[in-house]
Amino acid sequence: MEGNRSVRRTKEEKKLLRRQIKASHTLLKHEGISTVLNPTKHLVVSNGGLGNGVSRESLLEVLEEGGTVESLLTPPAKPYAFVTYSSTQESQNAYTLLNGRSLLCEDQSVTLYFSYVEKVDCNGAVSSVLPPGLSVLEEFVSPEEELQLLKAVDWTSNDDDDDDVTVQKALKHRRVKHYGYEFRYDNNNIDKDKPLPGGLPVECDALLQRCLTDGHISVLPDQLTVNQYQTGQGIPPHVDTHSPFEDTILSLSLGAKTVMDFKHPDGRSVSVVLPERSLLVMKGESRYLWTHGITPRKFDVVPVSEDGGSGVMTSDLSNLTLSRRGTRTSLTFRKIRHTPCNCAYPSVCDSQQPPSPPTMPVVEADACHLEAQYVHRVYEEISSHFSSTRHSPWPQVRDFLLSLPPGAILADIGCGNGKYLGINPEVMSLGCDRSANLVQICRERGYEAFVSDALSVPLRSGSCDACISIAVIHHFSTQERRQSAIRELVRLLKVGGRALIYVWAMEQEYNNQKSKYLKENKYEENVMSTEENNPKQKKEHVGKITSDVKNTKDSSGDVTPRRIHVHTNRTAFISQDLLVPWHLKGNKDKNQAAASTEIPVEKTSQTPVFHRYYHVFQQGELEELCVTGVKVLRSYHDQGNWCVELVKTHDISSNHDIALEK
Repeated sequence: MEGNRSVRRTKEEKKLLRRQIKASHTLLKHEGISTVLNPTKHLVVSNGGLGNGVSRESLLEVLEEGGTVESLLTPPAKPYAFVTYSSTQESQNAYTLLNGRSLLCEDQSVTLYFSYVEKVDCNGAVSSVLPPGLSVLEEFVSPEEELQLLKAVDWTSNDDDDDDVTVQKALKHRRVKHYGYEFRYDNNNIDKDKPLPGGLPVECDALLQRCLTDGHISVLPDQLTVNQYQTGQGIPPHVDTHSPFEDTILSLSLGAKTVMDFKHPDGRSVSVVLPERSLLVMKGESRYLWTHGITPRKFDVVPVSEDGGSGVMTSDLSNLTLSRRGTRTSLTFRKIRHTPCNCAYPSVCDSQQPPSPPTMPVVEADACHLEAQYVHRVYEEISSHFSSTRHSPWPQVRDFLLSLPPGAILADIGCGNGKYLGINPEVMSLGCDRSANLVQICRERGYEAFVSDALSVPLRSGSCDACISIAVIHHFSTQERRQSAIRELVRLLKVGGRALIYVWAMEQEYNNQKSKYLKENKYEENVMSTEENNPKQKKEHVGKITSDVKNTKDSSGDVTPRRIHVHTNRTAFISQDLLVPWHLKGNKDKNQAAASTEIPVEKTSQTPVFHRYYHVFQQGELEELCVTGVKVLRSYHDQGNWCVELVKTHDISSNHDIALEK
């Protein structure tokens, strides 16, 4: 009886234990972190990470109450941290003393839960390389010069007033002011014949002369854009348009530190710390090819050390903390270009890109380029708006997911914003998508997702009980690539595993029923756009010149690839291969949209229009691609989509796992 009384717990102790156990289960399920019952020197701190607003300094102050902290690792964007004490006794002391401790961080209170782990992976710092042509110069201006420059920018004038010297605008995510020439966000260009009187502020002269003397520029800039960002504001990823400006771009950060994200078209990305009073110099590849942007958030993950506080971020988890953003003003200096751009990056250069619609691919390289330009880059630009329109799961997809047994492993290939990843909480769901921005949305919603091409998913063969591919395969531009995408799905499945595939159907009217896509058309002329429904928009689409439907012959008699038809939204399809307009609205104001010239954009008086490539499937076409190692369990038409559910019957040969091993 005495022993029984010694293990009795109070109501609060039981509550704390339940929450500890729940935190351990969450770590295992979502992060693969295994906790142990026996005491060790190492603890994982749930709710105590950079990802939920707990700075390294705040956490360390609490942890040191338990004993001498040997190391503290704070993974970026994760709601947990790893602490190692100098002895197991001190670790036990911290476990007993600090479990359930509430910690006040800024405007929120978090409760810390501790669990033992056997070991902590403490890899050293791994630095990424700055994009070629990019450099960050710290303390380029003094605090006195900073105050003088900030004072020179007068924000007291009305936002829409043109005083003939500057042009000031209030955009959705920031406010801007232009000197020398106005940058027009509706066409991402400048009117070279309409300079603003007065030129650049005289307060900038000393700064620019220093840049000239130090060799950062070879000619003085004649255009200045001033951006002011309040705490939490940012700017979407973009490439400054090639045709208006010469090569070198200078950007001076004043008032506060921030982190700018650079991304290469091949998926490589680098986060760069821009301290207060630092000068960012972009030349060559970093200026013409890499997108740059600032993610909207109130805190940035930055190195703790003040030594070398600028430049590329590292993966040294023992040297990361949070930095609260303040009001930041950037001065971006550029030189007007008076001749077409002839840079070494024609595929992303507006001066060198032909304005005509694309042609159907002839070789694999053509297909890759078409999809990169009219699928991958488009979804990066429209990701926020696209996600806001994708929230209701399709009933038959939902039924498929709920039919999976508890513990099943599900892969959603082309998961978009992750709307299907949380349907069945009893299965382990993993998503991937080609769009890094959509994957980020998934992660922000608490889902497991990673960036991957659907033709080469970095998962082992036979590792999944089920796969879904919803509205993805119709974006591949050749039959071979569409079949390869299905073969990749099958490779991931265990024998006996099931897959569900949805693609857009050529037949939008089936069994005398029109799909919702056609039903939403309210005009006899069938000219309504996807997002717009007004007479003005109707007039804009009447008479639109569509591209060729059939292959043609040139003067020598050779067949030339046909151009891809530009589809009029909400109308019946007249071609299987087409470009479908997306009218960007809501999440990204039209002034900012498509600042990158990596993709063609149709600018209307209403909103920018992006074009996405589709291959719409005819009846029976999808089943014909499902021939290797599978049996089609059923096929059906669902609201303008052709759909198949299949089961893997036997393994197929693949070199994929060998490549993974290498």
